[in-house]
Amino acid sequence: MIGRTVARERRNGILLEEILTEEPTDTKKRALLCVNTLLEKKAGNLVVLQVCEVSSIADYFIICSATSSRQVQALSSWLQEQLKKHDVRPLGVEGEQYGKWVLLDYDDVIVHIFYEPLRELYEIERLWADAPKMEIDEKAAHLTDLTCE
Repeated sequence: MIGRTVARERRNGILLEEILTEEPTDTKKRALLCVNTLLEKKAGNLVVLQVCEVSSIADYFIICSATSSRQVQALSSWLQEQLKKHDVRPLGVEGEQYGKWVLLDYDDVIVHIFYEPLRELYEIERLWADAPKMEIDEKAAHLTDLTCE
């Protein structure tokens, strides 16, 4: 997906898609913005997977944990609120009302916010084990770059 993004709009009940060009660095900047926003609210066990080489779903998966359903919902709301200030809105949000596993689809960046016991159960990182990975220290306050290895 690097180098393109899809704009989706509903008109008269029909989903219209338009391919827009995008600089590859914009994707990385969006992922970095998501990571730093989650760090501000103390998201736990933050991991970035660069999945563009192993999947056509997205370029980055950002995975983090929370210790309660309420914290899962708070992280999701905070992320959406802060990204909206940068004119970045999700294409879709799943699972927010339950607060167990929220998926925020920012097209080429997909954010997974898990209630910790469910994250351990699903082991999503294991499913994408071939993707370059970056584990972020929970003491980190702000990152200036993403380097997945």
